[in-house]
Amino acid sequence: MHRLLALILIAAVLWGGWWVLGSRGADRAFQTWLEERRTAGWVAEVSDLSVQGFPNRFDTTFTDLRLADPATGWAWDAPFFQLLALSYQPNHIIAVWPPNSQLATPLEKFDLTSADLRASLKVDASTSLAIDRATLVSDSLTITAASTGEATRMSALRAAIERSPSAPTDYRIGLSAEGLSLPPRLRAQLGAGSDLPDSFSAFNADLTASFDRPWDRRALETIRPQPTALTLRIAEAKWGALELALAGDLTLTDGTPEGRLTIKARNWQEILTMARSADLLSPALATQAESVLGMLARAGGNPKTLDLPLDFKRGMLFIGPIPVAPAPRIFLR
Repeated sequence: MHRLLALILIAAVLWGGWWVLGSRGADRAFQTWLEERRTAGWVAEVSDLSVQGFPNRFDTTFTDLRLADPATGWAWDAPFFQLLALSYQPNHIIAVWPPNSQLATPLEKFDLTSADLRASLKVDASTSLAIDRATLVSDSLTITAASTGEATRMSALRAAIERSPSAPTDYRIGLSAEGLSLPPRLRAQLGAGSDLPDSFSAFNADLTASFDRPWDRRALETIRPQPTALTLRIAEAKWGALELALAGDLTLTDGTPEGRLTIKARNWQEILTMARSADLLSPALATQAESVLGMLARAGGNPKTLDLPLDFKRGMLFIGPIPVAPAPRIFLR
């Protein structure tokens, strides 16, 4: 009995010592990372950094966190941010966001309001911290543009990413935004009439993306990995009676896509009317497009549903043999 008690005491002392060493190591690692960012020209500030959770957790809390990268124009301010990990599995991390924070992009500043926004992240047990898989969920999310005060809202957000076991730069990505509603100005820009409901009934995507290098700590510290190929299983939006779905494969060279996407549009005439109302198409081009698309839809057997291949080649977007617009350049800043 005395031996068993002694073994328990020794194990408790050793485990406590491990937690103290681990917590001090985590504190030093985060402080070093912030100092490295400042040396690189960032703004990287906290009013307090603490590691708690004895004896089984390393729970790191950043208070009054401010990060800004002048080279890219991105910045984030939060009253707190937490990274939670089990002491015996430190490469599996739970990230917890505050209910309110501010995000600045090269184009606009936004106020973010969320309910229980958090992510589960598993990374390689190495200094590169390459993402193996991650999920992000929020019970609600509101993104308000600082310049206009208009908000994009969703009642729930679900996103996930998982690295391919056979290709370390390939990632399966899923996204679902429930109850997505657009701000009035964007609705007007899209030509959306009052007959359309306030929110989408579906807005989701499932794709595999290949990148030029893995998503690891360098993706935050330096330049983002750039996509080299996309396999879109489905991207779907349903808004009232309007339905759009996309699927296909693209390769990207310096951000310029090559390949084919197939678009399926239900009630496509209303979508075309929206494009005309938003001045995205001239009246003459809209009339011509309606004639051609109507013929294609009737050939498919259902005049209200359109299945249309979109070809990307030589830097242009083609519908059949006709070039209709320059291909968009896909680049992550």
